[in-house]
Amino acid sequence: MEHNHPSSQPTKPSRFKRICVFCGSSPGKKPSYQLAAIQLGNQLVERNIDLVYGGGSVGLMGLVSQAVFNGGRHVLGVIPKTLMPREITGETVGEVRAVSGMHQRKAEMARQADAFIALPGGYGTLEELLEVITWAQLGIHDKPVGLLNVDGYYNSLLSFIDKAVDEGFVTPSARHIIVSAPTAHELMSKLEDYVPKHNGVAPKLSWEMEQQLGYNTTKLEIAR
Repeated sequence: MEHNHPSSQPTKPSRFKRICVFCGSSPGKKPSYQLAAIQLGNQLVERNIDLVYGGGSVGLMGLVSQAVFNGGRHVLGVIPKTLMPREITGETVGEVRAVSGMHQRKAEMARQADAFIALPGGYGTLEELLEVITWAQLGIHDKPVGLLNVDGYYNSLLSFIDKAVDEGFVTPSARHIIVSAPTAHELMSKLEDYVPKHNGVAPKLSWEMEQQLGYNTTKLEIAR
């Protein structure tokens, strides 16, 4: 317990013990992206929340993990063995857990986390984000999913999803799964208040989904 600086503590304890952050292994061209990663890390520290992330020490990955680690919180990086030379350069921070592949990486990150946040990123970030949104839609978990929409980075994605709702491919209640805000502080506040409204079709992690996901683990417990 860290009570050295009461003024920096939130008004009430966070509902989250550990949050999974998806983000780019590139820093992005705008300093605002890098600042947002640091601010998100600082928000986790202020709220006494630990971090689980993709394990890289470069780009936004490196910034958010370093901020959390510097603040004295636990950092768990989950990284496929094949990506370790590419995504880890220099000193790693916190605990690094090597897994056999991308599927296992996502499963372990999801199992460990109480909520998910996506910073700006590319294909990998989008793929991770959309998978946990889909899991929420299916009822595999009811953990909040947040988009840190820095400088409108995700505006076009949100517009696309609104289009999918309009065209009948996403239900309005499933649209509610995505929580977005332009700043880390506002996003964290929204995630703390999040109440699921969607109607899941799977009884948490059902046997069928476990087979479909194809993970060779005895008990994933993504939903915990």
